[in-house]
Order: sequence, then C-alpha cells, then structure tokens
Amino acid sequence: MRDAETQGLVLYSRNYKEKDKLVKIFTASFGKRMFFIKNFGKSPFASSLQAFTDGKLTATINDSGFSFIEDVSEVTVYKNINADIFINAYASYIISLADAAISDNQYDPALYAFLKRSLELLDQKFDMEIITNIFELQILGRFGISINFAECAFCHTTTGPFDYSYKFNACLCKKHFDEDLRRTHLDPNVIFLCNLFQEISLDELKKISIKPEMKQKLRQFIDGLYDEYVGLHLKSKKFLDSMQPGSWADIMK
Repeated sequence: MRDAETQGLVLYSRNYKEKDKLVKIFTASFGKRMFFIKNFGKSPFASSLQAFTDGKLTATINDSGFSFIEDVSEVTVYKNINADIFINAYASYIISLADAAISDNQYDPALYAFLKRSLELLDQKFDMEIITNIFELQILGRFGISINFAECAFCHTTTGPFDYSYKFNACLCKKHFDEDLRRTHLDPNVIFLCNLFQEISLDELKKISIKPEMKQKLRQFIDGLYDEYVGLHLKSKKFLDSMQPGSWADIMK
C-alpha cells in the first residue's frame, strides 16, 4: 500500500454491489489498476471518472485488491469522443485493445502515452480509421507478434512490390512469390501502408488521405492478422464492424 500521484486515463467502470462502482484506470506510473469508489453517485469524483477522461490522481495504490482514490484534479474530458457515436466506437475499440495487450499492474508508460495520444487525435477528429490502423499495427508487439513489412523474407530486398505469406509469416518480393502459391495476393499498397503505419509516430502524423477502397483492403488485412496471430474477440470490435457501411441501418432497427 502506498500513497502516490499519477496521471490516469479511465478505461471503463462497472457497478459493484448496490451503489458502488469499480473504475479501471490506466495510470502512467503503475499500469492498469482497479479503483473502488464507494457510493459513486454521491462521490465528488463521479464526473471526473467517466469513460474517456484523463486526470491527475492522488490515490492509495495496492498491488493486490482494489486501489482507492483520494483526489482527482486537472481533468481532461474528450468531448467529441463522448458526443459522436462513431468516434466513440473507434475509441472504445482502441481502449479495449490496450486493456487486452498487457496484464493489470504492469508498468507500461509508453503504451499509456500511445493510448492517450491516439484518443487525443480521435477527439480532434483526425481520421478514425487511420488512427485505429496505426494503433492496431503498433500494439501487435505487446501480443508477442513481430512482422517485418519492410523487406522480403528470402532475399531481404527492400524494393517492392511485396505480398504477404502466412506460411512464412512474412513478406515476399516478386522474385519469391512462388515460394508460397497460397500467398494473400494483396494490393502492394496495403503492405506499403502497413510498413508506414507500423513505424510512424503519432506526434509526427500529418494529413493522410486514403481512398475508401484502400481503407477497406487495409481493414480486411489487419483483421486477418489479428485472427491468425492474436485471436481476440472483443465486443467493441464487433460493434465497430456492425457500424460499417451497410450495417448501420441494421443497428437502428
């Protein structure tokens, strides 16, 4: 048990007993922690502990069991995420990915900063699909997955076009396409963008314009990577998928 100050990003909350709540917060200094909030509706911190808020916490941090909040200050609320159902869906999925990527109590300030910056860009109405793709590709390492999109697995040339092989879990150049007759036959621009997104810093991200059909190809390929290597089945991802063109009308029925 220790008293500490740390920045914290609210991931989600859930009811606990009749009037209490458990609030899961990704802290910059102590990883993800579950905080017990007694009589949440009357708590002075209730408005500061909603989803998609970030603030400075003064708290009692316990390495086992619940932690407890003593004060919350300097709160940032991501208003556009809360107000827009589409942005909210993407933000919820990104938060779910971050939650699944590391164990509770695991110190990971880089992931905390990456998640916070991603949410900031979503709140600024940057392209939701691009931010999500970047997050998905760069977080793969937290699941133990390392993919080199920059070169051929056989000759190591960095000159494309490339295709992807699940047989070799790597890219192939034109000279080595025959090594895997069941290669994915991707549009080469998908590999190019995956390589770009895997390396780019969100702090250096400028305006990127990608046509809808290319976004769809990226979405299908990254979904395939997650199905093959990670195997997550997140409710937030299913909801996000249901909001794609042609599915929104079904939600509103």
